[in-house]
Amino acid sequence: MFLGLRTVIHPAPDLAASTAWFRRVLGEEPSFDEPFYVGFEVGGYELGLDPAADPADGPVSYWGVPDAAVALAELLAAGAAPHGELRDVGGGIRLATVREPGGGVLGVIENPHFALPQAAAAPTGPGR
Repeated sequence: MFLGLRTVIHPAPDLAASTAWFRRVLGEEPSFDEPFYVGFEVGGYELGLDPAADPADGPVSYWGVPDAAVALAELLAAGAAPHGELRDVGGGIRLATVREPGGGVLGVIENPHFALPQAAAAPTGPGR
């Protein structure tokens, strides 16, 4: 079901402070910067800041899936509890969260724009 890690979203009740801090730490500007969400591209993945997210949930990892509605239904059928409804956040990107049986929050994201950057070729020679 999972295609791989795509996004990690951190709760950011003070969005301006979190954005400034991550700008300094990452040494770059956000790739998306709005009052409702700030995103940074880090190694081809999204590090998101959400002022509406609950800090009690902690950061939430979103795993890529081909179809968020199907993945949500499968996770619920496998024993997860609903956490966040399936949402279309624009640009064909859909996401949802569940609470897995151990209590953690797990996210799924359908993102037709996601593509990892090409990795550099591995060096050749002894020990490589």
